[in-house]
Amino acid sequence: MRGAVLAAVVELLAREGLAGTTVAAVARSAGVHETSVYRRWKTRENLILDALTSQLDAALPIPDTGRVREDLLRFFTTLAQLLGTAQGQALLRLSVERDGTLDDRRLPYWSDRLTRAGAMVRRGVDRGELAPDTDPGLLIEAVSGPLFVRVLLSGAPLDEPLVAGLVDLALDGARPRTG
Repeated sequence: MRGAVLAAVVELLAREGLAGTTVAAVARSAGVHETSVYRRWKTRENLILDALTSQLDAALPIPDTGRVREDLLRFFTTLAQLLGTAQGQALLRLSVERDGTLDDRRLPYWSDRLTRAGAMVRRGVDRGELAPDTDPGLLIEAVSGPLFVRVLLSGAPLDEPLVAGLVDLALDGARPRTG
């Protein structure tokens, strides 16, 4: 049942958006009773969050090309593509809502992925590509923040030139200083 319900959520999000992804619509699409969905997930938000995190857990792999710039470009290009989907946008919006309807699983989704992304920066420091005092979390936030702002506030495009510009800007501030 869980698989059918979560697949129905993802399908409805892609087709109908967040507003059209109701518990009743999910239950109909999955062929289960609405009360069964509520019994397991309690709220629509928990249901959507479970579906999105289950599907997207592998969506943000941490590349290891041997070059920090290439790793960051690949990671943040993938993130931008994910944020360009209905599912990615819904997950981001659910992650920042503060209405008390979601349980504690929503907050760690992005922070866990961005913390894991810090491994790319730490490897760059170890290889001497970045200054030893580079803060991995700050560098990752410096690039991801503008992407999140574009989705949540401005609606401006998320494209490869933007990602490359953000990565280069962040790396310029983290490169070792000579002299």
